[in-house]
Amino acid sequence: MTAFAHTPYDGSSKPFSIGLAPLDLARWIEPDDRLAAHLAEKDRLFETVRDRVFRVEAGTEASQQEVLDLLAAHLPAHYPELWTRVGEALEVAPTGARVALAADDETPALMRAARLVQEDLLLMRRGPTGWRLVAAALCFPSSWSLAEKFGKDLDGIHAPVPGYQERLAARMARIFDNLKVEVPVWRVNWSVYPDDALHHPESKERPRAWFGSAEDMVGATFVRVERQTMRRLPQTDDILFTVRIHVDPVAQFRAHPEGAKLAAGLRRQLLGLDEGELKYKALDGHRDRLAAALEGVAAEMA
Repeated sequence: MTAFAHTPYDGSSKPFSIGLAPLDLARWIEPDDRLAAHLAEKDRLFETVRDRVFRVEAGTEASQQEVLDLLAAHLPAHYPELWTRVGEALEVAPTGARVALAADDETPALMRAARLVQEDLLLMRRGPTGWRLVAAALCFPSSWSLAEKFGKDLDGIHAPVPGYQERLAARMARIFDNLKVEVPVWRVNWSVYPDDALHHPESKERPRAWFGSAEDMVGATFVRVERQTMRRLPQTDDILFTVRIHVDPVAQFRAHPEGAKLAAGLRRQLLGLDEGELKYKALDGHRDRLAAALEGVAAEMA
């Protein structure tokens, strides 16, 4: 898979909207040539900061195993060049690592599942207050803390999102309640970061003056796209939420055949954000400089 796998900022989607579409399960997981590097980073985080990136509640073992079993069936069937079944393990070709599939008292099933794919894996369960986050292998968060969000319901998780309670909360709850096993869904969103790091656990509730006084805003800026999927698990009835991170340098717009369109689209979406939305994306102090830089890129390529 090449750079710019998804470009929701080109006008194809609207920021701060749910924007779900039916998911073709053949495209559930999205590997690319960075698979080995991303899995190595996951292994490093699991070893060094496990409590920050992995949490599970007791009673989720069956759901965790169901996720692992689904991946064990899906990956060799759709990507035999990358994943191969070897006895009771799945081998990842680019790394040579083998991940055990049978129940293991030492390593939770969700962690083993997360060590197979670039996606982060989160399990939501229906409870008295709604859908709660009850298990998560979240190595590559986009500025939110698993420690702060774990165990919360949908409203608690999305509380900082501008307009969520007024415009999105009731609809989101209905989507989760009515999600059918046979109709999984997906969506994408975008944000802007000053680096290509995958692991960004800093809270959105805290100031993030990331760009400082950077003179070259194009060279200092990366577009981070989250591809999210949701599917109801057929056996346990929990909902699996996957998040795949794609990071592209804004400077690469110049080498893209649609680079002028992408730069202009990102500029339009930036300028369309209100004050609360800009603050949420940590762009309230940088929007105008970045918009001007994007205008320059689009003009160069016109």
